[in-house]
Amino acid sequence: MTIEVTDANFEEIVLQSDKPVLVDFWAEWCGPCRMIGPLVSELANDYKDRAVITKMDVDSNPGTVARFGIRNIPTILFFKGGDIADKQVGAVPKTILAAKIDALL
Repeated sequence: MTIEVTDANFEEIVLQSDKPVLVDFWAEWCGPCRMIGPLVSELANDYKDRAVITKMDVDSNPGTVARFGIRNIPTILFFKGGDIADKQVGAVPKTILAAKIDALL
């Protein structure tokens, strides 16, 4: 199950995590976001004990969106040790996202 992150809990859930973290920046109105949403949920199940899989609604969390310069969605940032380790913009197959997570484990 994915974790919903917000401006308020981003620091605690993402930046202070001892596991790799995937953050899916998305919006309800975004077609490609709806395409990869189910894939992100599958990744949450696949990596439940090894990585933290999260989603952030860009419309509700302008602070974090601005902080990381998110201009296009879906954008997926991969964090390790509180730092951005990788990035993916646009809808891609699940295998590409899984490979990026695997590289951080």
